[in-house]
Amino acid sequence: MTDFLTDRLPGDTDPDALFDAFATWVGERGIELYPAQEEALIELVSGSNVILSTPTGSGKSLVAVGAHFAALAEGRRSFYTAPIKALVSEKFFSLVEIFGADNVGMMTGDSSVNPDAPIICCTAEILANLALRLGPEADVEEIGQVVADEFHFYSEPDRGWAWQVPLLELPKAQFLLMSATLGDVSFFEKDLTRRTGRSTAVVTSAQRPVPLTFRYALTPIHETVSELLHSNQAPIYIVHFSQAAAVERAQALMSINVCSRAEKEAIAEAIGNFRFSAGFGRTLSRLVRHGIGVHHAGMLPKYRRLVEQLAQAGLLKLICGTDTLGVGINVPIRTVVLSALTKFDGTRQRHLKAREFHQIAGRAGRAGYDTDGYVVVQAPDHVIENAKALEKAGDDPKKKRKIVRKKAPEGFVNWTESTFNRLVAAEPEPLTSSFKVSHSMLLNVISRPGDAFAHMRRLLEDNHEDRPAQRKHILRAIAIYRSLLAAGVVEELDEPDADGRRVRLTVDLQLDFALNQPLSPLALAAIELLDPESPSYALDVVSIIEATVDDPKQVLAQQQFKARNEAIAAMKAEGLDYEQRMELLEDVTYPKPLEELLEAAYSRYRQGQPWVADYRLSPKSVVRDMYERAMNFVEYIGYYGLARSEGVLLRYLADTYDTLRRTVPDDAKTEPLQDLIEWLGELVRQVDSSLLDEWEALRNPDAVERDDSGKPVQSEGPPPVTRNERAFRVLVRNEMFRRVQLAAREDYEALGELDAESGWDAEAWEDALAEYFDVYDEIRTGPDARGPNLLIIEPEGELWRVRQILDDPEGNHDWSISAEVDLAASDEAGGAVIRVVDVGET
Repeated sequence: MTDFLTDRLPGDTDPDALFDAFATWVGERGIELYPAQEEALIELVSGSNVILSTPTGSGKSLVAVGAHFAALAEGRRSFYTAPIKALVSEKFFSLVEIFGADNVGMMTGDSSVNPDAPIICCTAEILANLALRLGPEADVEEIGQVVADEFHFYSEPDRGWAWQVPLLELPKAQFLLMSATLGDVSFFEKDLTRRTGRSTAVVTSAQRPVPLTFRYALTPIHETVSELLHSNQAPIYIVHFSQAAAVERAQALMSINVCSRAEKEAIAEAIGNFRFSAGFGRTLSRLVRHGIGVHHAGMLPKYRRLVEQLAQAGLLKLICGTDTLGVGINVPIRTVVLSALTKFDGTRQRHLKAREFHQIAGRAGRAGYDTDGYVVVQAPDHVIENAKALEKAGDDPKKKRKIVRKKAPEGFVNWTESTFNRLVAAEPEPLTSSFKVSHSMLLNVISRPGDAFAHMRRLLEDNHEDRPAQRKHILRAIAIYRSLLAAGVVEELDEPDADGRRVRLTVDLQLDFALNQPLSPLALAAIELLDPESPSYALDVVSIIEATVDDPKQVLAQQQFKARNEAIAAMKAEGLDYEQRMELLEDVTYPKPLEELLEAAYSRYRQGQPWVADYRLSPKSVVRDMYERAMNFVEYIGYYGLARSEGVLLRYLADTYDTLRRTVPDDAKTEPLQDLIEWLGELVRQVDSSLLDEWEALRNPDAVERDDSGKPVQSEGPPPVTRNERAFRVLVRNEMFRRVQLAAREDYEALGELDAESGWDAEAWEDALAEYFDVYDEIRTGPDARGPNLLIIEPEGELWRVRQILDDPEGNHDWSISAEVDLAASDEAGGAVIRVVDVGET
């Protein structure tokens, strides 16, 4: 029987009883509380707010568990918030193991699991909107405690408002604010005490469980890494500030003999039958077998998880990645090597802030494993070269004078050893307010009982902004209110209603309207404008949904890059000069299907729903583009050069699939649209099923297989691709239609690459189609050409026989491509395996 912490709840809620019960539970697990943990827990069970600023690895998560325990014992509902959904999900499963599934829920905007539970894990934005809707009168049974993890996000320009709003709107709640890099928190200490009436304890500790040693390296990175390996300072995480740099560094370090033969054999055994896809997968396979990992947000989740598992097993000595390790990367690290002390922040190249530096450095050293952690900062390459030249010259003044010092590259933002020393000694910068006013803020406040004008006045005049900033927020709030009034979304009342409202909403808002696809109502309205009988209906619905999903920026950038290269080639062929080409190029962008229809619908919708102005409609074509090109995931990655953004593309495809399933009404899902949705889901599942597994685990926790500790069991690989016959038929149709498209372009080389193994090389294809083009001028590739009526599938056990009829301009349909589909080979490959057997007249 599982021993949940809830079984230890004392009948007495006396602080001493609560602390003793929790400390006993901790001690039984072989954990000894650090002094800072003890201090924070004593303050929490005594009812104080706590600001916990202790180094990474000092057990802040355990203090959070103690806070939830105390709140549960006292009948207060507690909320755990984090900046990213992945951390919220991880904490949800962790707390389920500790408190039991009945006592823990989750809300992220995408998913809602057990939302009435006494402990809720959620993103900061969810809690902020809930706080705005409930206001200061929120009871402790609604929100009695807030655990804000990674509280330094308070300063984030775009999202910091969500960390501030609960502090302003929940005076009855107890707060635990946690981060390793908070800086001076005296303002928050006084402000929290004033607002909540509770004392606020600041618990800090500069002493790490694993002390850090800092070093500035004037040796080339290969030498630095070799030295660290030989002095037993692995595992080493080499930090880069771009994904491309991380991969390039990992490949360059292949020249170092990282592992012994026995260690490489152990890695190969641990990898087992893991399926690496073409492209980056093959690169990663070579790297990890050499003992080198790569970890960044652009990778497929299954690849990141593999690197984490190999690292946790002690099999990877080097990992090259980005600074995302500062937000919860789950790998053991003894040494952190920073390749630079500058980063591009989206606007300019700048030095790291002290907070950023300490967030990254703090990952070094593993509590319970290491007695020391190491942080090494590489000097700039030109500085290293100059130092080597000086060393070579020795004490000879003549040789020293002859040295031509290498200069920094043009535009390079330099860093020096003094930059390094300053960052090591510096305290994290004070957190700065990032308060914002939006339509959703006003709507949430107006929806609560009482005088909305008084509520907003207090929120706008008693926040953490200075007075000039507050005036700007007040003016924006007035402008937003007037737009809501003019649109009829709110109305003023002659007399206050029974709940004390002087203004009220004229529309009903779902709880998560501001977060969970806020443009979904617009999408539904736009779908109603389409003709379900149109051959393009299914793809047009996809385009509408794609316009409401977050942009995959790297994918769109590559689409635009390719489109502009093709446009330049066409303009050169037309003889346009450089200036004309550059002028015309400004109008070339990535594909935006239905842009005019969607923009018109958006404008009309916005007139009646002005809060939509907070969210941008973004027409684009990724799912549609992939489907129309009849490409699979690997082919699409190769076509646009997206090897370093596989994870971004997959997350986008998964989000679009989920939105199509949940947003499009069933009566609008025609057979072709349902086919397309099934195809998209299977495509995601075959590439990396973990995203869909994650959704299933969140929505239906009881149906998910778990290990002995209660954690969800990750599937070893995707299910057989032929299991979902409907989706597999679409995969077959796409494979056949791809050949139709290539035949229409008379691209015999590409056809030969697809089918040479089955005896159809480029020459065979050209010979077979020559007779067709003697009769017809073209092969059509429009919606009718790829429709189900022109594809005949005859299942015969483990072999399907298929015939793709060509759409000739006269409509005779007397030519076709015949093929066999090997089901067993398809399951092995994770896609439809086609063997062409004939091309000719029917």
